[in-house]
Amino acid sequence: MDLKKVWFVTGASKGLGLNLVKKLLDSGYRVAATSRNKQALITGIGEKNKDFLPISMDLGQNASVKRSIEEVISHFGTIDVVVNNAGYSQIGTLEELTDQEVKNNYNVNVFGSLNVIRNVTPLMRAKRSGHFFNISSIGGYVGNFAGFGIYCSTKFAVAGLTEALSEEMKPFGVYTTLVYPGYFRTNFLSKGSVKTPANPVVEYKAARDMEQAHLKEIDGNQPNDPEKAADVLITLSEMENPPVHFFMGEDAHQFAGKKIETIQKALKDNKVLGTSTGF
Repeated sequence: MDLKKVWFVTGASKGLGLNLVKKLLDSGYRVAATSRNKQALITGIGEKNKDFLPISMDLGQNASVKRSIEEVISHFGTIDVVVNNAGYSQIGTLEELTDQEVKNNYNVNVFGSLNVIRNVTPLMRAKRSGHFFNISSIGGYVGNFAGFGIYCSTKFAVAGLTEALSEEMKPFGVYTTLVYPGYFRTNFLSKGSVKTPANPVVEYKAARDMEQAHLKEIDGNQPNDPEKAADVLITLSEMENPPVHFFMGEDAHQFAGKKIETIQKALKDNKVLGTSTGF
C-alpha cells in the first residue's frame, strides 16, 4: 500500500493551519496537528484516527515539542513534511512594548519553530528526505510598518534561520521553503489572535493609525483565500525542486517588488561610498 506523506502542522486550530489540515486530510494525507488547545483541534477537525493525530503542544517548551514529535513517530512511524505555522501578531512600537511582551512574541514566533526544527532534523537527516515549510510573513521581508516592528523582526528572524537551514539540510536531501504570505482572510487580525500594547504611548499617531487600519479595515477584507493557500502549499510539497523563497499573494509580490526597488536604488546611489572601504 502506498501511504501518502505524513505532515506535522503547528498552529492548526484556526487560520491557515486549520484550512491546510482539512485540505490535507481530504486529499488523503496523514496529518499530525498541534495547538495549545487539543480540544479545539478535535472540535474543528475530528477525533484521533489512523490518518489524524491531534496534539496539545507548548511550542515554547522544548520538552513538550520533543514529546509531541515522539508521539507522531509512535503513531505514524515518520514525519515527511513540517509546517511551522504557529504565531501571532504583537502590535506596538519599540518604545511602548514591555520586555515581556517582546519575549513572548519571540518565544512563539521564533523559538517555537526552532524547537520543532531541532527535534525533527535528526529524523530527516537519517532518512535523507523531508520538507520544512517555515511560515514567515511579508512582514518578514518588508518591515516599514509603524507599530509592527517587533512582529516583523520575529518574521525576519524566521527568514534568516530558514535560509541557513536550507543550506544545512541540502546535503541530506531535505528541502526547505520560506513562505512569505500576504494578507489572508483568516482570524489572524481578530480579537484573541492579535495582541495590542499593554501601555500604548498616545504620541505615536502613525502607529495608532496603522493599528486601527489592521484591526478595523484590513481584518475581514484581506484579499487572499486561505483555502487556496492550502492548495499552494500542497503543490509546493510535491514539486521536484521546490523554491527556498516563496511569496504568496499578489499583495506580497507587490510589497516585495517595492522593497527590492528601494534596495537596488540605495545600492546604486551609494555605491562609490559603500565600496570605498577596501585596502
